[in-house]
Amino acid sequence: MAADQETGRTELSIGQAANLMQLPLACAETEYPNKLSQTLRSDEDLASPMELHPAFYGCFDWHSAVHGHWSMVRLLKQFPDVGGGTQARAILQRHITPENVAKDIEYLRANTAWERPYGWAWLLKLTHELQGWNDPMAGPLIAALEPLADELSQMYIAHLPKLAYPIRVGEHANTAFGLTFAWDYALQFDDIPLQMAIKQRAQDFYLQDKNCPIGWEPSGYDFLSPCLEEVDLMRRVLPKEKFMVWLNEFLPELMSPSFDMPVGQVFDRTDGKLVHLDGLNFSRAWVFYALAEQYPELGHLNNLADRHVAYSYPNLVGDSYEGGHWLGSFAINALLP
Repeated sequence: MAADQETGRTELSIGQAANLMQLPLACAETEYPNKLSQTLRSDEDLASPMELHPAFYGCFDWHSAVHGHWSMVRLLKQFPDVGGGTQARAILQRHITPENVAKDIEYLRANTAWERPYGWAWLLKLTHELQGWNDPMAGPLIAALEPLADELSQMYIAHLPKLAYPIRVGEHANTAFGLTFAWDYALQFDDIPLQMAIKQRAQDFYLQDKNCPIGWEPSGYDFLSPCLEEVDLMRRVLPKEKFMVWLNEFLPELMSPSFDMPVGQVFDRTDGKLVHLDGLNFSRAWVFYALAEQYPELGHLNNLADRHVAYSYPNLVGDSYEGGHWLGSFAINALLP
């Protein structure tokens, strides 16, 4: 991988993109193994993943299937002629149809806490990505997804006032992560009520935070940094001057050119929980890259991001299914924001 001369960010080549494309292609229509995370109310709830979620039934679980489809769109946008692109286009058109998406709307209405907030966030990110894709097939895909995205926007708006405290873990339930992609969607679609809800609760939850104990990170199963996810949200919702004041109180060590974080180490990539640490390296990297691009005074974070990517990237292609069904999306989000 080469570095962009303007931003310093490590960049993907089209060959590397083709390798990454193989990850969602390999799992998008692989129905089993599958984790449905389902609460059964009767025998009628028992059905196959494809029957329950015909748009997003592969890649082990619903949220990974969603961001696998996001990965295909993101790679096609950046590299229209990428290897595997024809197959990816066929999968997107086959899966994301009004009829298939209607099944997920129906399911979510009956299971209002399901995939909250992680899957919700990735579905909004997929919709956001499609909105900015200058390709003839994007329009029908957006039209199919918009009713589900609208439903999730309303569910966020209804849920956030009830959430008394933010969830600060390094896994799926992290509140800041869930709000970050939702914020980007709300800006793209001019969803003012969702913007207002996120901005209010982000400040309620995080504005008074100080001295985040980043030295305690990571926990053994983390794929998100609780401290950095909070930073990633607040850099979006606060104006620059206010954000920099907040950052100097919340994570002052980040401002120092000597700031360092050892990469998350993975000792067994066939363990579905332990391989989370590769995801942590990519999610840390996307925050570091974004901060360095947005704030030149934080440019020293580019090198730290590069080190995190360099540790985990070589293990992506040919990795076990425990990591392969989801980690490509994290690498792509770090390298193709």
